[in-house]
Amino acid sequence: MTPPEHLTVRGPEDILGFIPHSLGYWPADSLVAMTMQGKRLGATLRLDLPGPETLADPWGYARTVRDYLEADQLADGALLAVFTNDGWMEPPGTYSGLLGALEDVLDSAGLTVRDAWFVGDAYWRDAHCTDQDCCPFPGRPVQAIRDSMLNAEMVYRGSSVGPAPAEASHPRSPVADAERDVVLASEAAWAAQLERRRGSEEQFCRLMVHWEALLANPPAEPLAAQDVAYLRASLAVPAWRDAVLVMAAAGRPAAVTGAAAFGIFDAGCTLEPVGPAHSEREHPEPAPGDGSGIPGYGEVLLGREPVLPAWSRLNSLDQVLEQLWPCGGTAGAAALTGQGWIAWCRGRGSYAAAYLGRALEEEPGYRLAELLLELVRRGTLCGWAARKEASWRRFEPDAA
Repeated sequence: MTPPEHLTVRGPEDILGFIPHSLGYWPADSLVAMTMQGKRLGATLRLDLPGPETLADPWGYARTVRDYLEADQLADGALLAVFTNDGWMEPPGTYSGLLGALEDVLDSAGLTVRDAWFVGDAYWRDAHCTDQDCCPFPGRPVQAIRDSMLNAEMVYRGSSVGPAPAEASHPRSPVADAERDVVLASEAAWAAQLERRRGSEEQFCRLMVHWEALLANPPAEPLAAQDVAYLRASLAVPAWRDAVLVMAAAGRPAAVTGAAAFGIFDAGCTLEPVGPAHSEREHPEPAPGDGSGIPGYGEVLLGREPVLPAWSRLNSLDQVLEQLWPCGGTAGAAALTGQGWIAWCRGRGSYAAAYLGRALEEEPGYRLAELLLELVRRGTLCGWAARKEASWRRFEPDAA
């Protein structure tokens, strides 16, 4: 997280220019709703625009939007932006009924819609203004949004707008064949050794210490092939994969205590633990006590506990996983699934769906990806994303 910073909103161009920075990309065929807390911008929600059947009866869609926005318990108003090239040039327009339903439902919930806009590729305009003097047809140039003062300020602060999730799909084989062969050969060697140590608590703890040290000090340079191979081999074991996610969010005691509760340790497995040579220098902290007050795996994976996750470690994990998926296979699916989970924890459902979809392309039937994708498709919010005090912030949208 970064400290709160004050952003001055001077007009609609600034608000509309803030949206792509909040989402990380310029939306298309989307409804974007933003909560207001007095004069301050709050949470940002993006949903696909509904199809013709829903537009004919938009009340259910409007209630879904309301339910999402009510997660911001301090909100007392809302702003709406419809990003599309279709159906808004001539009144009443394709989306007039949808906007009417949204305004009625949100107003009844105490979230009065203060403004609404249509935004296309070339023009944008106020959704309700018909005065040709202030809202000339077909609208104002979109370039005014891109040139807004707030957009310039966000760029100056280091924010950037990337491609939409569907456009950001990575190529299937982005590494050279020779490099891939080296990684996969080393991974197979590590996997053979780790397979014999699946029940070893000592091996499990060494893995967690190794991952924890890596996330505390993520390397500035790409990982060596040997390290990529070892990490990939560890993610290929579902219990260890889950433990890495839990450890990143809630700490190593939660990972170790949960693993013990699941009964994955075998006292008869006494083989010496293995790992890259430098991992031998990493020493574990004292083992947790009786487990009281330590969240379980389910609570962590759904974002219910801890109250505030370790976002710095989750951000580091995302960066590391980005280096682990390109060689594909089960480990590649595990890494992509991990990135999908982190995106879901951040409240970025579009990115989560893209990562999880790619994981299932890599390994059809990959169970954790299927389960998480079902949550995303149902519109289920991660517990942290639903609570302002716990939610991830790419930057602090303290705008007035």
